[in-house]
Amino acid sequence: MRRRAAQVLRAGHPPPALERRVEGFLAHLAHARRLSPLTIENYRRDLRDLLRLTGERPLESLQVHDLRRCVARLHAEGLSGRSLARKLSAWRGLFGWLGREGALRSNPAAGLKAPRAPRKLPACLTPDQAAQLLDGEVNGNEALCDQALFELIYSSGLRLAEAVGLDPADVDLREGTVRVTGKGSKTRVVPLGSRAAAALQAWLPVRDRCAAPGETALFLGVRGRRIAHRTVQKRLDALARARGVDANVHPHVLRHSFASHVLQSSGDLRAVQELLGHASISTTQVYTHLDFQHLARVYDAAHPRARRK
Repeated sequence: MRRRAAQVLRAGHPPPALERRVEGFLAHLAHARRLSPLTIENYRRDLRDLLRLTGERPLESLQVHDLRRCVARLHAEGLSGRSLARKLSAWRGLFGWLGREGALRSNPAAGLKAPRAPRKLPACLTPDQAAQLLDGEVNGNEALCDQALFELIYSSGLRLAEAVGLDPADVDLREGTVRVTGKGSKTRVVPLGSRAAAALQAWLPVRDRCAAPGETALFLGVRGRRIAHRTVQKRLDALARARGVDANVHPHVLRHSFASHVLQSSGDLRAVQELLGHASISTTQVYTHLDFQHLARVYDAAHPRARRK
């Protein structure tokens, strides 16, 4: 019996009782915290790793040293500090929920920390590369949709899910704003650049003709339904290649480029935080490192004592 249970776990299927506990917690996240389906799926994957590593043991029996061993195992499997920190956050959430449900007296994951990982700077386009990507001839309905979508992401610093989730009613061309629903279903209103507004104005009449019956999405795929994340990624990559942009271009690069370029021009970190929808300014501070790199390059090129021989 024990051998068969172990085989089930290795196959990725936790015991039904443990699975029900996890699904109960995920249902709580979906309904009480209104997290997105993609975020819920990430939680599910992280929690299944916990069940895989702890076997048949009831969640109530797990102690801090058990979880420390799980972290060590995952680290040995090659997971980065960032990935481990995300998993620990999911585990803390699960045990915290069990505690509120009266199943636990204390949270065994509360004091655990992941190994510190070096902070990677986000990839960004230069302003010239952004112009090369977005300033080009636009022909056909699909190209009009893409131009409006990519201009909007770069103009307003949107996440891919935020842009794909927009409806026409979220855009106010007269006021020059976009109402965005971000992480945790938090809503923010961000300004809309003139280039993005012009691209949207060209796309909206076409969108009304191409949308499938009852479809509310602003941006559409080939069948007139809301465009898929993967489709956006493929189209942006194809556009970058066609226009000769020498960089790995994906939707989040446009968001990073927006943040870096606004910060370089304004120096206003708090404003960039608000525009990006970051809950903590520490998340936004990574762009100050990018800004410093830009300044350092200017210094190296301009200062007589800094020039390379």
